[in-house]
Parts: sequence; structure tokens; C-alpha cells
Amino acid sequence: MKIAVIGTGYVGLVTGTCFAETGNAVTCVDIDKAKIDKLSSGQITIYEPGLEKLFLRNQKEGRLVFTTALETAVKDAQVIFLALPTPPGEDGSADLKYILGVAADLGKLLQPGDYKVIIDKSTVPVGTAEKVKHAILSSAPDADSILDSFDVVSNPEFLREGVAVDDFMKPDRVVIGTTSEKAIKLMNDLYVPFVRQGNPIIFMDERSAELTKYAANSFLAVKISFMNEIAQLCERLGADVDMVRRGIGSDERIGKRFLFPGIGYGGSCFPKDVQALVKSSAEVDYEFQILDAVMDVNEKQKLHLMPKINEFFNQDLSGRHFALWGLAFKPNTDDIREAPALYMIEALTAAGATVCAFDPEAMPNVKQLLGNKISFCTSQYEALKNADALIIATEWNEFRTPDFEKIADALKQKAIFDGRNLFDLDQMNKLGFHYESIGRKPVHQEQPHAAKVVAAQS
Repeated sequence: MKIAVIGTGYVGLVTGTCFAETGNAVTCVDIDKAKIDKLSSGQITIYEPGLEKLFLRNQKEGRLVFTTALETAVKDAQVIFLALPTPPGEDGSADLKYILGVAADLGKLLQPGDYKVIIDKSTVPVGTAEKVKHAILSSAPDADSILDSFDVVSNPEFLREGVAVDDFMKPDRVVIGTTSEKAIKLMNDLYVPFVRQGNPIIFMDERSAELTKYAANSFLAVKISFMNEIAQLCERLGADVDMVRRGIGSDERIGKRFLFPGIGYGGSCFPKDVQALVKSSAEVDYEFQILDAVMDVNEKQKLHLMPKINEFFNQDLSGRHFALWGLAFKPNTDDIREAPALYMIEALTAAGATVCAFDPEAMPNVKQLLGNKISFCTSQYEALKNADALIIATEWNEFRTPDFEKIADALKQKAIFDGRNLFDLDQMNKLGFHYESIGRKPVHQEQPHAAKVVAAQS
């Protein structure tokens, strides 16, 4: 099948590459010439485990090509994916200007009798499929002549950064919103190779498909914020959130996933999608109270470690130097959008502290954003040099079993503030660390902090 993918960001590049992997002829189009030139020369523009191998193989085989020419990309395509950004506007609603702009361009290119399916792959508010259809017809030279030449379909993506290739190639489910029998047949043929193990292709109307995406992400955000609230309660009641998590996660009605407490969610989806669903609800005079609370909890949770750090340093961080492990909002990605680490950096530097950070993939993006506001290191251990304490903001696998002797030797004080609960409390106690995490009892050493500082200075 011949496919056009408009937009070569995270969703567009994964979508185009994975469809090419199953034998389709895919043309990806973008207005960013520098990006297209880079992709055409075999340089991948995002970090996503497993993607580069598929990208290079399908490009070599000629199944995956890139262009800035929209007309070239869509001329022979049977299906056209719109994988364009929908950033939040000032009021929290999803901004559809990129999608509707491309829809208007398509209206000028569609030909009578040349049937195409135009697919909203981006996360969009309910009713967007109708707006896309209207934009196409409004810009067409002769709208009546192309009424039967296209259908607009909603096909939301459910890709998790870090495992997006597996999610696309082996989806839990495929959701397709359309009432057109012609489009149903084409979309079914397109996705059958990905669901041979029996996972469902679920057909529904366009509006239900659009809402399904927002509902899924918002529900996961609710689970995360709920566990962060439980963690807050554990700290006050002397319970252990890990035990509570295991206790409730064994209930199949609740499930084990998305129950790990931490310093809040971030990324390109959850913050934007929760906010957009709240806005959409307000537009129909409904107050989505649970999601209002979720957003409030998450904002506060990003700085949950700061009171602990301030207390340890007697409410004075001026002149202190911190090692920060992790900048991406989650492991296995270089995405720093709404990353809790950025909020930590802002709070630390505002208090007069300095920061040296290490992240396996996200440092270039943070350098571009923050410049010389903090320093960056070539390894996790280099970041520890002359640091007063270590802060962990992202749960990269290489941080899980570090050389604790190296950590102890490098730090001025054996103090770790862990926003992702990576280490065992008993182990930290035996190793002599002051260790504070999320929803668990802090590990305090017998020697008071003030005495340690005096000893270090003498």
C-alpha cells in the first residue's frame, strides 16, 4: 500500500518507519527542509530504541523516503496520515492550526474519483475529524466533485516513548474511528499484519475514537497521581509505599502498571492531554474535577524532594553543589518536555545552588534549553565530583546498580535524594548513606548532619 505521512516528529517518524517495515511504500513529508535533508541522508532525528535499525533498513530498500513536497507525497497515496503537532494554547486547549492548515492544502490537491483516506494520527479534541473534513472541502476548487473521493478517519496513537517500536509493531489494540465502509476495509487491510496474535482492531465512530485517546492518557495520569498521593500519606503515617503498591497491584481490577510513585509525570502526552480534556469538558459546561486534582497533585509532586533537601541543609542551599542524575522525563528517551528534572533545576538554582547533570540521551536538549545555567558531565560518576549530595530524577537502568563506593568517595557527604525509589532502604542504611526517597521512611544516620559538616571542614 502507498502511504503518505505528513509530519516527521516522534509520531510521524515511528509511524512511517513501522509501516515501511511491513512492506508498504511510505513517503514522509515535512516543511522543515533541514530535517528532511538529515533524514534523507540516513540520520535519524529522534532517540527511540530499536527505531534506527528499521529506519536505515527500509530507507535502503527504498520503502521509506522523505520530501518537502506535499503534492509529491500525496499524489499516489491511498492513505494519508496527519502526524502534526497539537501544542496547548494559552487556555489549555489543543491548537489545531497545523492540522487544519494541512487539511486546507489537501483540499486543493484531491482529485475527483481518486479515493483516499485521510487519517488523524495526532492527538486531537473530539470533533476534529469533522473540522478536517470541513477545511478540505472549504479549500477545494470544486467541493462537490470530491465529496466521494475521501474519508477522514480518527486513528489515535498509543505509543510509549522508549518502547514505541514494540507498541506499534505489536499493539494491544488498534482504535479506528470511521463509519465509512470503504474506509473500514482499507484500514483493516492496513493494520491486519500488526495484530496476527489476535489483539483487536476496534472500529467506532470518529468522536468516540478521539475521546478514547484522551481518556486513556488521562486515566493513566490519574493512577500516577493517586499513587503519589498515597506516597505522601505513607511518609506521614510511617507506611512503605512499595508495600502498598504491591498490595493493591496484585488486584487484577487495579493492575501493577503505573503504580510507581515518583516526582511526577511529564513528557509530550500526559500533561498536554489531561489539560486538553479539562478544557474540552469546560467547553460543554462540565467540570472534570478529578483531572483538576490530578494536574494540581502533579505540579506539586515535581518539587516533592525540595523540602527534604532544604531540611537536610538547614534551609540554606546557597553555595551548595548538587549532582543530578537524569534529565529526560522518563528513561529510554531524550524528551525533556515537562520533565520534573527541569523543575528541580529551577528550584535549586533559584536557591543559590549549582548543578552538574548527567543523562545518557537528553543532555543536548537541555543544553539547548538552559545554556550555561548548569554544567554537564560525560558520566554519572563525573557528576558527583565535589557535590554536596546526589539527586536522582530519572530511572535509567544504568543508575539502578551503581558503584556505591565510588559515590561515597566522590560526594562531600553521603547524601542521596532519590525521586524514583531506585535503591533498597536496608542497603542504604548498611552503606551509611543518608537516603530519602518517595513514600518510604528516610534513612538517617546516627551522626547528625551538623556534625558531619563540621567534621568535613576540620
